[in-house]
Amino acid sequence: MTYEELVVRVRELYENADAREVFEHVAIQINLEGEVTGAFYIEVANREVCVEPYTYYDRDILVTLNSGLLEDILDGRVKYKDAVEGGLISIKGDLYKYELMKKIKLRSRRKTRASKKTNG
Repeated sequence: MTYEELVVRVRELYENADAREVFEHVAIQINLEGEVTGAFYIEVANREVCVEPYTYYDRDILVTLNSGLLEDILDGRVKYKDAVEGGLISIKGDLYKYELMKKIKLRSRRKTRASKKTNG
């Protein structure tokens, strides 16, 4: 998978996310290492989530992981929580703001796949 494809997959994951419980601005930069390298960010502003393929210099949190691991997480082969607990993901910065991100409710993967089948 390419850098651009990974960013699109993360954007799709967050496109209909419910961030109504996040009342503060949060910016997380994701650094990819391994076969695919690059940076993108996830930002919560005005209780909406945005994913963009750029470096976020004034970020609250920096997350670093292998691009293959990100693919495995997106495909459901690895749980994000397990990767963090196993030390496979580096998280640096404002841990309070990192915890706020847990309040975001994502669409279920099943609904995402089902809606793609019915829409296209």
